[in-house]
Amino acid sequence: MSNELTILALYGLFTALVLLLKVTGMSGQLGMGYLLSSRDEHRTLTGITARLDRALSNSVTAMALFAPVILILAIKNGFSAGTLTAAQVFLVARVLYVPAYGFGLTGIRTALWLAGFAATVILYLMALMVA
Repeated sequence: MSNELTILALYGLFTALVLLLKVTGMSGQLGMGYLLSSRDEHRTLTGITARLDRALSNSVTAMALFAPVILILAIKNGFSAGTLTAAQVFLVARVLYVPAYGFGLTGIRTALWLAGFAATVILYLMALMVA
């Protein structure tokens, strides 16, 4: 398996970890009874759990953009030193993004989001240039 595909798998595991952290926080705030219910009654999350909820949503969106380009590059046999660097930037930025969001570090969070997004766009441009 290529390094870029390994990075994709690592990001998937990381996103699963963020989900687990969010559910753990939800359990503390809302109780297991609510989590096991049909959740017809809406309850609002607060604090770090609410921020983790939003970070998770953003992480899933990032995965939806990142995964296809990595798979396109794999199919086209288009991996290179440049694609590896872009994938590494994506992974580091996205991993650091979650705690930055969770702890409310807004300026840092935005810079990390931009780095991850830019790396994804660069990967798409590289994929388009592969014959």
